[in-house]
Amino acid sequence: MKKLLLIISLVLAVTASAQKRYNLGECRDMALAHNARIKMANNDALSAMQGKKEALANFFPSLSVGGGGMKASDCMIKMDMGPQSMEMLDGGWYANAMASLPIYAGGRIFNGYKMAKLGVEISEIQRIQTANEVRLTVDQYYWQIVALTEKVHTLESARCLLDTIQREVANAVKAGITKPNDLLQVNLRLNDNRSAYIDVENNIGVLKMLLAQCMGLDTDSLELAIDMEHPLESPESLFVNHGDAVLATTEYRLLDKSVEAARLQKKITLGEFLPTVSISGGYMFQNFMGPSQNSLMGLVTVSIPVSWKAPHTMKKQKLACENAITRLNDGQEQLVIRMRKSQNDLCNAYQQAILAKKSIEQAAENLRLNENYYKAGISTMSDLLEAQTLFQQSKDRYSEAYSTYEIKKTEYLISTGR
Repeated sequence: MKKLLLIISLVLAVTASAQKRYNLGECRDMALAHNARIKMANNDALSAMQGKKEALANFFPSLSVGGGGMKASDCMIKMDMGPQSMEMLDGGWYANAMASLPIYAGGRIFNGYKMAKLGVEISEIQRIQTANEVRLTVDQYYWQIVALTEKVHTLESARCLLDTIQREVANAVKAGITKPNDLLQVNLRLNDNRSAYIDVENNIGVLKMLLAQCMGLDTDSLELAIDMEHPLESPESLFVNHGDAVLATTEYRLLDKSVEAARLQKKITLGEFLPTVSISGGYMFQNFMGPSQNSLMGLVTVSIPVSWKAPHTMKKQKLACENAITRLNDGQEQLVIRMRKSQNDLCNAYQQAILAKKSIEQAAENLRLNENYYKAGISTMSDLLEAQTLFQQSKDRYSEAYSTYEIKKTEYLISTGR
């Protein structure tokens, strides 16, 4: 039995160590390859490409082929011509082939193709935009898990310290050196620690499920490779000229394409009120009327639409173009403002992380002094526990500030088109 238990424990240990641990870059790559939103965006891009090919087909002739046959029990046409009679159309068959090509359609075919081509460009921009949103979502989940995982470590360290204090205080109470109230305070703080630990573990579990779903993984036990040892990158190295960077953002590019689409739609609408010229040709065979007949035909069609609503429709399209230009200019200003705010948030998060790191050193020294003061009998248990709480809070604030900075960095890079 002992050998069996040893083998099982070794297998479990090997399995646990062999489980894949994903770093942030791998989480991003998995999400960009398997996320449902990415798949739909890729399909939308492929659909737009098919729409472009569909519009290209309008430049080629449209073909139609048909045919049929019949057989009657009696002649359908009978003619009495005195001593003689004529009977016809008791059966036969026919076949035809027609081709039609528009020569001029008011520019609708050409502009329609340009609109479909523009749709491909827009779908590609939207695909990039979706990828940025997915990347930001992955970063948010990842760094929230990092912050909570560091909080778990802090809670475990605090619990070890509280366990030590509890043993020392319990011995002191038994010896009559200290009051039982001190032991009660330690036990209450231990209960708070266990309660916080349960909450944090549950939140980590939920976030890991969300991150795994975002990555396209069917698992509830996602493990992450967490590294908070490298120093934070100074935000100044990330700054760019916002006036120039706005042109590279997906939001600005979509607004710019909407202006182009409005202008093309105006041209397409104008084409609906212009003449249409097309040519058609075909071949027909039939043998209903006795000997078979073969015919070739050609046709030129000119259509001139007459509409009283044309001026009003064109005015409406003109106003739509003006609105698209207004949205572009207004959107550009808003994007620059968003960049500045994102830059301010990034700088603020960096300063908060620097201050939080300094607070850890000060809180650690404060805890050390209070431990010595309590052991020397010149400090109370409440002071010691308060110092321990301040130390725990300082470590939590640093992990939260560190994670917030990394998220704000991703937000700033995306907002500036990177």
